[in-house]
Amino acid sequence: MQNLFKEVKIKLQQALHDAFNLDVGIDQIEVQKTSHQKFGHLQTNVSLKLSKQLRLPPPKIGQVLTDYLSKDNTFSKVEIAGPGFINFFIHPEFFNSTLNQLKDDPYLGVNVMPSHPHVVVDYSSPNVAKEMHVGHLRSTIIGDAICRFLTFVGWDVIRQNHIGDWGTQFGMLIEYIIQNELDIKNENITKCYQQAKKMFDEDTEFAKKAKERVVMLQQHDEKTHSIWEKLVAQSEQHFTEVYEQLDVLLGEADVRPESFYNPKLQPLIDYLQKENISSIDQGAKVIFLDGFKDKDNHPLPMLIQKSDGGFLYATTDLAAIQFRIETLKAKRVVYCVDARQQQHFDMLFAAANKIGWCDESIDLNYALFGTILGDDGKPFKTRSGDTVKLLPLISKAIEKATTIVSTKNPSWDQQRVNETARTLAVASLKYSDLCNDKIKNYAFSYEKMLSFDGNTAPYLLNAYVRVQSLLRKANISMDQALDYTLNITEQNEIQLAYHLVLFSYEVETISTSLELHRMCHYLYQLASLFHHFYEHQPILRAETNEQKESRLCLVGISSKILAQGLNLLGIKTLDHM
Repeated sequence: MQNLFKEVKIKLQQALHDAFNLDVGIDQIEVQKTSHQKFGHLQTNVSLKLSKQLRLPPPKIGQVLTDYLSKDNTFSKVEIAGPGFINFFIHPEFFNSTLNQLKDDPYLGVNVMPSHPHVVVDYSSPNVAKEMHVGHLRSTIIGDAICRFLTFVGWDVIRQNHIGDWGTQFGMLIEYIIQNELDIKNENITKCYQQAKKMFDEDTEFAKKAKERVVMLQQHDEKTHSIWEKLVAQSEQHFTEVYEQLDVLLGEADVRPESFYNPKLQPLIDYLQKENISSIDQGAKVIFLDGFKDKDNHPLPMLIQKSDGGFLYATTDLAAIQFRIETLKAKRVVYCVDARQQQHFDMLFAAANKIGWCDESIDLNYALFGTILGDDGKPFKTRSGDTVKLLPLISKAIEKATTIVSTKNPSWDQQRVNETARTLAVASLKYSDLCNDKIKNYAFSYEKMLSFDGNTAPYLLNAYVRVQSLLRKANISMDQALDYTLNITEQNEIQLAYHLVLFSYEVETISTSLELHRMCHYLYQLASLFHHFYEHQPILRAETNEQKESRLCLVGISSKILAQGLNLLGIKTLDHM
C-alpha cells in the first residue's frame, strides 16, 4: 500500500507522461498538505517547476493536468489555485477503501523494507563509576524511539551502548580504592571517583601511581582487573535499573564498551601509518581531513594517538565504526549525541570515508540533540548546582503523577494508583522530550509535562482512555469494532479519516529524517481531531445501525493508530486514568 503522498505523485508522474510525453522522476515531484482543508487535502507546484522545461505558462500546464486528473476517482475535485498550483480534494470513497484495508494491516499501511538491512544505533553511553544524570536522558529516550521506528519499517536494528569503562580515570579510581582499602559494595562509587579526581589533581605522587595503575589495568594485573570488573558490574546494575524505569529496550546484550575496542587500537594505528593515511605532527599521530580548519584557518587534524602513545576517544570511535561496518555489516549507523559533539562526528565520518570503509551504500549520520534547561534558561541543575541524577528525577515525576492520579481517582486502591502513576510519569518524561525538535534546547518542567491540556502525554493518553471507555459502553472489543465496515460521509469523519491515512507517510518520513517530534505533533492532531469528532458526531446514538458501526470502526482505527504511534515513541497506553 502506497502512502497518500506517493500515490498522488505516481498519478502526477503518469499524467505528465500521457499529457506532455514527459518522463519525470518521482523525487522531482513535490506534493504537500494544503494550509487548510477548504483548499483541498494536498497541493503540488509541479506546473511552476516544469514551466521552463515545457515552455508553457504554469496555468496552461495546470489546466491540462487538472483536466486529466479530474477523471481519476481518487479525487472528488482537482482545481487550479493561484499561478499554477494544483489542489487535490480526496474523495471520501478513497478514505473508506484505504482505511478498510489499513485496519487489518499490522503495519497500518507502512511500506516495510523486504531485505531487512542492518542498522547500528549508538545511544545512551553512560560512564562506569558515575550515576546516570539528566544529560543521559535525551540520548537514551531519543535512541530508543529511533530503534523502534527503524525496526517497524523493516531495518534489522543492532543497538549499541558504548559505555565508558576504560582510560586514565579507572587507574585513578582503582588506585584510590586500593589505597583506602575500600569495599566497593559498601561505597558510593560516584563520591569515590570525585575524591580520586581531587587527589589526582592535587597530589603528584598519587597521580603518578594512578598512571601506573592504568598500565597495570591494560596488562590485566589480577588485583587491578578484579576491581575494575566489580566496578563495571556494579555500574551495569545501575544502568539496568534506569533502563527498566524508563521502559527502554537496552539490555546487557547491547553493551559494547570502550574496553572491547582497546585491543584493536594499536593495530588500527599501525595500519593507518602503513597506508599513509595518518601523519606524524609534533610527535602525535593525526589524520588530516579536507574542509576542517581551526579558528585561525589552519588545517585542523584529527588526533588519534598522543605523543606519549596514549589513545583518544577519536581512536576508539574509529575502531568502533570499522567494527560496525566490517563485522556487524551495518548499512546505516546512527549516533544519538549532544549537538556540541557535531564536529567530532563530522571528522569521524570524514575519516571513515578517507580510510575507505564506506561506499555509497553505507549511511553514517547522527541524531543531534540540544540541552535540557532549568527555569533560569541554563543547563538543568539541582539547587546546589550539581548535575541532576536520573533515578531521583524519575522518582520525583512518579511522586507528582501519583498525587494527580490519586486525586482524580479517590476510590482506586494504592497498587492501581501506583501502576497508573508510573506509566503516566514515564510517558510524560519521554513525551516532553520527544515533542521538541531534538536539536533545540528545552526547559524542563514537571508541571507542564504532567498537564492534561495541550501537547502533552496526559492529553494523548486521555484520548486513548476515552476511546476505551467508548468501546466499553458499546460492549465491544477493539477487534470487534475493526470488523465493522467503514463508510464515512460527514465532514468531521472525513477530517479524522484523512489524518489517519497520513500515518504511514509520517512513519516512513521519520524513519529517514529521524525527526521524532513529527510523530508527537501527528498524534496531538489525531487526539484533537478525535475529540472533535467524538463531541460533534453521535456514535452510540447514531441515526442508523450502519452509521453506528461505521463510526465505531473509525474509533477502532483511531485507537489502533494512536496506540501504535505512542508505542513507536516508547510510551505505554492506559485503559483508565
